[in-house]
Amino acid sequence: MQQEGHFPVMLPEVLETLAPKPGGTYLDGTFGGGGYSRALLRAAACTVHAIDRDPDAIKRGQPLIAASEGRLHLHQGTFSAMEELVGAYGPFDGIVLDLGVSSFQLDQEERGFSFRHDGPLDMRMSATGPSAADIVNGESEAALADILYHYGEERRSRRVARAIVDARQSGPLQTTGQLAEIIRKAVPKERPNFDPATRSFQAIRIAVNDELGELERTLKTAPNLLAPGGIFCIVTFHSLEDRMVKRALAQLTGRVAGPSRHTPLSLQQAEAPAFALLHTRPRSPSETELTLNPRSRSARLRALRRISAHGASA
Repeated sequence: MQQEGHFPVMLPEVLETLAPKPGGTYLDGTFGGGGYSRALLRAAACTVHAIDRDPDAIKRGQPLIAASEGRLHLHQGTFSAMEELVGAYGPFDGIVLDLGVSSFQLDQEERGFSFRHDGPLDMRMSATGPSAADIVNGESEAALADILYHYGEERRSRRVARAIVDARQSGPLQTTGQLAEIIRKAVPKERPNFDPATRSFQAIRIAVNDELGELERTLKTAPNLLAPGGIFCIVTFHSLEDRMVKRALAQLTGRVAGPSRHTPLSLQQAEAPAFALLHTRPRSPSETELTLNPRSRSARLRALRRISAHGASA
């Protein structure tokens, strides 16, 4: 089920969680290499709608549309716009999001996502709008430090920001190789097999693509598109995303701190939650998957089920 080196992360766990059924309608909010969509189509005689903001992903998916005999429908756009893009085709029996960067994007040096390849400083998933080069060369030192600290949790964010600003005095930074070397000189290596540029590249990519804003908007939208019994399944890859998902699912399922015993009883009464968690703890990749695909090591899967039709506001 993989395509040219593309590994759909935690695929067995995602399929087990969604449990696709004949006649069901499912939404793959992050089509990427098509791994989840392909698996859903094979698992049951169902219909799949899939979204991707990357025009290259939509092109790659065309053969799968033809092979699906009308059961796969691709939509180009951000998953935060799923209500506008596919809301008319719902409600859905399952929705899945894989918040990681596609292997195709990482492995194509011209997309500029990876410090392992020397390519242009781009990182745009949609191939439109401001690029990583615009941020690296245009933001102030303070703004860069904030991006690196808040989105990459880089403890040495000020040192890295200062190094970037100093380096660009000699001319704009243009390649991932240039940026990675600047970061490596500013940040000492912490442990084997961990590149010092990792957190900063993550931070810049998140800023370029407004990834946390996308996720926040989606966590408010996606639950409303589920049919009763439908499942929302999300695979995260770093702590910032996972904390946001954990908090939103806790609120949707009523797993929040209870009211004070001093609160009047009339204010404590509320409707039963419309959703229930499928797992109290996030699921992690299997040892087999970690061996086959080391990129999955930080993946975590969380999911909830819609148990009634009343409101869903995260």
